[in-house]
Amino acid sequence: MMARGNPSIDQGTIGERAYRRIRTDILFGRLAPGEKLKLDRLKDDYGVSVSTLREVLSRLASEKLVVAEGQRGFEVSPVSAADLKDVASLRLLLEVHAIAQSFQSGDMEWEARVVAAHHKLAAMEEKKKADGSPDTETWKRYDWEFHQALISACGSRELMETHGAVFDKYLRYQVLALTDRGDIAAREHRQLMQTALKREAGKAADVLKAHINGGVEHALAMGKIV
Repeated sequence: MMARGNPSIDQGTIGERAYRRIRTDILFGRLAPGEKLKLDRLKDDYGVSVSTLREVLSRLASEKLVVAEGQRGFEVSPVSAADLKDVASLRLLLEVHAIAQSFQSGDMEWEARVVAAHHKLAAMEEKKKADGSPDTETWKRYDWEFHQALISACGSRELMETHGAVFDKYLRYQVLALTDRGDIAAREHRQLMQTALKREAGKAADVLKAHINGGVEHALAMGKIV
């Protein structure tokens, strides 16, 4: 039931909530690549009007997570090996540049953010290794938080936001391919934290390249993305 008050504020709140839910469902594969997004079904699933859904899906189309098909409606963007490689290359380019800036400018507060973010991620990686049934969304959120912490002293909000959007697209491929490199990825995360504390931007770039390219190779080896 919509609260009384300014309708535009209420509608904006509902629309933003629907945007975040649909976006998350795309990133985590609950809305599958190529799936037709039927407005009549979605309005019930997400509790919004058709007009609000059109605005939300158009916004997601601008992020290339949804494809607008003119009069035929919308569908979830497809995936491909070529697109994964493009996304990975862009992520590497952005993150290496942001890391260099962040390592140069980071202070003790930044170091604390990096260490704290790594602590949460490492704990989740250990839990995942121990029980084999991880909370995927929490795991990937901690992964995102760690990489964002590494670049959080870069001095550019736009760079961080652009990196975050690209990281999400890379994350989508990780989830769809169910990729987990286990101890290798955990070791690389630890190395990245250590290079941050020592301000070794060049070494961090090498570790990050191995980390991202290794993720791509592992995802493609699973055979779920062609």
